[in-house]
Amino acid sequence: MKYLLNCLLAVLFLYGCKTDTGSQHQPNTTTPGSVQNKHKLFIIGGGKRPPALVNLLCTEAGLFDGGYGILLPMSSSEPDSAIWYGLKQFEEQGLQNVTGMDFAIHKDVQDSPQLAAKLDSVRGASLIYITGGDQNRFMQHANALGVADAIREAADNGAVVAGTSAGAAVMTEKMITGDEKNYPDYEETNRHIESDNIILDKGLGLINTAIVDQHFIIRGRQNRLLTLAMEYPDLLGIGIDESTAILVNGDSAEVVGKAQVLVFEGTESGQVSESGLLGAQNITVDIYLPGERFSIVK
Repeated sequence: MKYLLNCLLAVLFLYGCKTDTGSQHQPNTTTPGSVQNKHKLFIIGGGKRPPALVNLLCTEAGLFDGGYGILLPMSSSEPDSAIWYGLKQFEEQGLQNVTGMDFAIHKDVQDSPQLAAKLDSVRGASLIYITGGDQNRFMQHANALGVADAIREAADNGAVVAGTSAGAAVMTEKMITGDEKNYPDYEETNRHIESDNIILDKGLGLINTAIVDQHFIIRGRQNRLLTLAMEYPDLLGIGIDESTAILVNGDSAEVVGKAQVLVFEGTESGQVSESGLLGAQNITVDIYLPGERFSIVK
C-alpha cells in the first residue's frame, strides 16, 4: 500500500509540473532578471490602421476598461488635422476617452501651470499615441518641453506607448532620422549601402537593443537597415511594413496586422572599400508573419 501511495504522489507531482506547449509561436526568452527592455509598446509601420489593429491596441492599453489615452501630433506639420484623423480611429471603436494634446515650442512656455498640467496628463495616461509625420520635429518639441521625460515616466509606470510611421521611429534609443549625409535631397527609398551616410539621432529610448524602420517593404527600405546592421552590429534592425505592428512586451515582440516584419542581425565582419561601399558576410534576415513572435534582443 505504501508503495502504491508513493507512485500516485509521483504521478501527481509530474502532472502538476507539466508545462503548456500548445502555443504555436513561443517568444524567445531571457534568463530571469536579464530583461533589457521593460516597456509595453505598440509600434505601427505606417499606412492605414485596420479596425482590428486599433481594437487590439485599445484592448492592450485598457481603454475599454476605464483608462484614458493621449494623442500627440507633434510629428505633423498640421497637428490639428493629425489630431482629428487620429481620434477618428478611436471614436470608430466607440471610445471617447482619448484626447489630442499638441505640445508646441511656439505656444507652450516651460514651467507654466498649463504645461505642467498637460505633462501630468501624459504621465497618468494608460495609452500614449504618437502620430506620423517627421520624427525629428517630434523629438525637438518633446525634448524642449519635457514631454519625452513624461512619456518615459508613463511607460515606466505601465502605460502602453504606441506610434505610427514617425511615431514608430522615435521608440528607440538610436533613431532613424530619414536623412543621409551624402545625399541631402530626401528619398523615400534609400538607394545606397555606404559607410557614414545614414544619419541617426536620439529617440525616446524605450528600446535600446534595436533600431526601428517603417513603411518598410512597400517603400523598399532594405538598404537602410542593411547599412545599419553593418555599422551597428550590436543592435537589431526591425523593419515594419504598413498596416502592421509589433506588440512589444519586455524583450519579446509579436507581429500583428496585415503584412510582415523583417529583422536584420549584423556581424562584426563588416568591411569598407576605399570608395566607402560597405560589405559584410553572414548578415541574417528573418521575415516574420502576423501571429509570430521574436526577441528584440540579440
